[in-house]
Parts: sequence; C-alpha cells; structure tokens
Amino acid sequence: MLEVENLTKRYRGITALDNASFQIRPGEILGYLGPNGSGKSTTVKIVTGLIEPSDGIVKFHGRPVSEDPVGFKRRMGYVPEEPQLYGHLTGTEYLLFVARLRGIEYAMALRRAENLMRLFQLHDARHSAMVSYSKGMRQRVLLAAAILHDPELLILDEPFSGLDVNAAQLLRGLMQVFAREGKMILFSSHVLEVVEKVCSRVVILYKGKIVLADSIENLRSSMAPDLEKIFAQATHQEDAVPVAESILAAVRR
Repeated sequence: MLEVENLTKRYRGITALDNASFQIRPGEILGYLGPNGSGKSTTVKIVTGLIEPSDGIVKFHGRPVSEDPVGFKRRMGYVPEEPQLYGHLTGTEYLLFVARLRGIEYAMALRRAENLMRLFQLHDARHSAMVSYSKGMRQRVLLAAAILHDPELLILDEPFSGLDVNAAQLLRGLMQVFAREGKMILFSSHVLEVVEKVCSRVVILYKGKIVLADSIENLRSSMAPDLEKIFAQATHQEDAVPVAESILAAVRR
C-alpha cells in the first residue's frame, strides 16, 4: 500500500501543497484531480522522489520511502507530464538504458524492449533517434519504460498527452489490467471521462488542499450524476457558457 501522510510543500513562503493525505491499496486506480496550480504535480514529484516535502511523509508497504529511495524507485514506474528523453538515443537504446538502471540483465532487457517497441507500435522507428519522434511516440516510449520492470506502483502524470485514439485505448486497457493483477496506480489527469471509467476512487485538490476524497459511486449519489459536475462543484468552477458569452461580448465591443 502507498500511504501519503500530511504532505506539505512550501516555495519561498508560498504553500503549494497543504497537508495532503491519501492511500492507494493494491488493485486500485486512484484518480488525482484538480485545476492547474492546485498541487497535483507537486504531489507527484514528492511521491516519486524528485523533490522533498516541507512536511509529511510517504510510505510504501508501511515503510518510509526515504529509508530506501533507490529500492522504492525500482518498484515504481513513472510517466511524467512532459516527455524528457535523450533524443540522440533510439527508442530501443533508451529502454535498454532504463533496464540497466533497473538492474535487469541484458538478454531479458533486450527481449522486453523489442517486444514493447512492437506492442506500442514503435517497431518501425526502433533504429531511429528519438529526436525524430512525434510527441505521441515519445509518450509511448515513456510508457514502455515505466512498465519495463513490471512495477508494483505506477504513477501517471497526464499520460494521455499527445497520444492518438488507439494508444489512449491501449493505455486505458493497460491500467485496468495492472489493477486487476494487484498493482497500484496513481493517475493524475484532466481527462475526467477516462478517470470516471477506470478509477474507483478520486481525490480532488483545490488551491493546494484536498477538498474531496471518496469513491466515484458515493460522490455520484451525494453530489452529482457525473464526475465533471462533481469536479466543478468541488473546485468552484463557473458555468462555462456564461463565461464564454462574456468573452465574445468583450471582443465585439
């Protein structure tokens, strides 16, 4: 189980994340939602070890991840929002590089890399430098790298960015299969319709604080029939139609 306890992050006196707590159990996909600037990416960066919290702790199977950060990262897969890759490497070379960092022996790594390049429809580009890849292709390489070592925990930060319809459907299916096999998934996204289809629980952030944390079923019965309306209520979003009408009126004056 992943446990996030009272995470707080301050930047020069400004609180980006305020006392956030949640859990992810084996076999669960947790939707992590919020408007831009609400603290989602800050949470993800703390959990993945990219930044340190100002306060709070992250535990994995009851043990603080700070006690063995390398061991934790070997049991975690991570897809960041922006695909930062070594463009001079081919897709296969990058996967082999990641496999080496994960401690996977070469023959197994090569077999997995070749299979994943084919399954993610990247086989034709396997010998091309990634600088020539489209954003969607780079995103698929990141997805392949994140699951290469069969992690227990998968952390996805806006993973659908740049993916075409087929790749998006594949990712959605992959998440469901991972959960069915007892993996844990933290899914940070703006794509509410996907969150509604694949997640059993959601956490909604607003201005750095968790304002809702419950099952989608409970939220539908207590707040609104769909996640979009629930999200709008929790984050105090204005009705888009009047705002759009005001924008058009402003440019026509």
